[in-house]
Amino acid sequence: MQEILVLYYSHRGSVRALAEQIALGIHQVPGAAARVRTVPKVSAVCEATEDEIPADGPPYAELSDLEECAGLALGSPTRFGNMAAPMKYFLDGLAGAWVNASLAGKPACVFTSTASLHGGQETTLTSMMLPLLHHGMLLMGLPYSEPELNATRSGGTPYGVTHVAGADGSPVLSVEEGALARAQGRRLAQVALRLGAAR
Repeated sequence: MQEILVLYYSHRGSVRALAEQIALGIHQVPGAAARVRTVPKVSAVCEATEDEIPADGPPYAELSDLEECAGLALGSPTRFGNMAAPMKYFLDGLAGAWVNASLAGKPACVFTSTASLHGGQETTLTSMMLPLLHHGMLLMGLPYSEPELNATRSGGTPYGVTHVAGADGSPVLSVEEGALARAQGRRLAQVALRLGAAR
C-alpha cells in the first residue's frame, strides 16, 4: 500500500474540506491510501505554543510523514496571493529533508481556498510549488480533460484545485470543486503508484 501525504493548513475549514475530498480521491485508487496531516498555527508572541496534539482534525505533520510518503498534496489558504504563514513556517523548517533528498522524485500537487474569485488563487498555488521544486518533487496540475475545469464558476485552475469560500468563509464545496479535488487525489495516487513500480 502506497501512502500519499495530504498536508494542509486550514483556518476556517475550506482547505480542510478540499483536503478531505483529495484524500477520498486517493482512496479510490487501488493500492493507495491517504495520510492526512496538518500544521499548527504560528504566533507573533514568542512564548505562545500550540498543544502537541490538535483539539480536532488530523495530527500535526512530522518529518517521518514526508520521508515515508509516496506523494504529497499540499494545501493552504491564500494570504494576499501567498501561502499562509503556518505552512510557510513548516516548509522553512525542512532543511534536513532537503539535504537528505527525502522528497526528490516524488509527485506533488497543491490546492488552496480564497474568499473571492480573483483572490490570488494561482499565485498562492505557485508559491507552494516553489519550495517543492527545490526539494526535487515532480509537480502535477489538473488537466483540462477534467470536464469540471471548464464547467466551474467558482474554484478550479489547471495549477491545482481551489475553492471560493466567499466573504462568509463557507467551507461548502461546489459540485465542481469537490469533483476536481477527488480527481486531483486520484491523479496524484495513480502517478505515485506508477513511479513506485518503476523504481
